[in-house]
Amino acid sequence: MNRSLRHTCAAVVLGALAAGCSSAPVEYKATVPPNAGVYRIGNPYQIGGTWYYPHEQPDYDETGIASWYGPGFYGHNTADGEILAADGLTAAHRTLPLPVNVRVTNLENGETVVLRVNDRGPFSKGRIIDVSERAARLLGFFGAGTARVRVQYLARADLPNGQPQPFGVTTPPAVASAVPAGTVETGTLAPLAGAGQEAPTAAVPLPTPAAPSPLTADAGALPTGQVYRVPVPAVTRLYVQAGAFSNYQNAARLAARLDGGLKISAIQRGGQTLYRVRLGPFNTTDDADAALSRISSLGGNDAHIVVDQ
Repeated sequence: MNRSLRHTCAAVVLGALAAGCSSAPVEYKATVPPNAGVYRIGNPYQIGGTWYYPHEQPDYDETGIASWYGPGFYGHNTADGEILAADGLTAAHRTLPLPVNVRVTNLENGETVVLRVNDRGPFSKGRIIDVSERAARLLGFFGAGTARVRVQYLARADLPNGQPQPFGVTTPPAVASAVPAGTVETGTLAPLAGAGQEAPTAAVPLPTPAAPSPLTADAGALPTGQVYRVPVPAVTRLYVQAGAFSNYQNAARLAARLDGGLKISAIQRGGQTLYRVRLGPFNTTDDADAALSRISSLGGNDAHIVVDQ
């Protein structure tokens, strides 16, 4: 776990300083050693005073800030025993099972790509996912180091022998997954709604198309390196969200306990009203990071950064 923490921090610093440009997408197959890549959930663990609880999340759909990582750790093992490589289409997540496929969409430019989550991280509290160097280039934020993104669970990733991971008693629903290799295509992504769920946050599923589209494919396929471009909001804002509750009094108690200028806003989600305890909006990542640090210091251990319109 210390390895993951170190390479996460190094990546954020190097990513912010590096200058680079996106390279053309190429077909890619994940390199998985024979004794690695076996599906696992993992045990709860603690980093910097915060506990993380890996669990099945087939409906995971969250917005936040992504960073990239890797320098100094290429050739080392990831959390599930795979090999970290600069050109891998991989990512690190704090609580998703390993390995799984996710779709990561850069909400600043509309670039979207499928990645294989095979590592733990990021352990910077203001980030929701760490992606590989190649993924950062494909998504267009290698030089900047961070980006506002949407992360959506797709499916369990394949085993080393190319066979689909077996599902247990519960099988996640079939949703959009890996896409075929080729030129950059365009597709449709539902606009962001107000972030409101405790987990996931700002969840808006991809619309079900009437006919096959570039954003639908076999849910068990591996990432290919294909980049698609989808419509995204012209303007997004950052909020620090300390929690969301179906009971207003619970939201009010949290806001009063933290006493950090937090406000309560209501949103309709899934047929019920959720009361969000949040601070913002913020225009820059630095401002949101500073606010998150302040709310966390007041006891808001579950506070996190979300992206909203």
